[in-house]
Amino acid sequence: MEFNLEDFKVQGIKVNYYYICKRKLWLFSKGITMEDKSDRVLQGKLVHEGSYTRIKTREVMIDELLKIDIIDDYIREIKITSKMSLADEMQLLYYLYYLKNMGIERIGIINYVKEKRRVIVNLDEEKEREIIRALKDIKEITLLDKPPEVEKMSYCKKCSYYELCYCGEVD
Repeated sequence: MEFNLEDFKVQGIKVNYYYICKRKLWLFSKGITMEDKSDRVLQGKLVHEGSYTRIKTREVMIDELLKIDIIDDYIREIKITSKMSLADEMQLLYYLYYLKNMGIERIGIINYVKEKRRVIVNLDEEKEREIIRALKDIKEITLLDKPPEVEKMSYCKKCSYYELCYCGEVD
């Protein structure tokens, strides 16, 4: 069966959230955003805005859906640290897949600013299949009537949605 990207297009942040927390993805997809209350998110925005300022092709919007950090010979994502490296990689792979469907083929690079390192990301057939599977799952999750159950993870306490997920629960 042929996969039609048009039916599954999402913001890149939703792909990122899919690999971090399905509940966070659902909440975000319903317009429940907690990022504006998070010091960590603010720190990320400040690092993002202050990095690579001489590059002209920053924060490029594609189809009013994807905001690509930098486009030059590569498709680049700027992240503070590699703590969520799988989610970072999959978000960038989604961008590469999306652009490939527009006839643009590039290699991706994730720039981890605090660590002063880069990770090269290539889209291959296996990773395309993973992106397609994730996009199908994302659609299913966002169509649910209620959010997925809380799944306790080591990084929950640092999440901007923590209070929403754990209100009333005692440690």
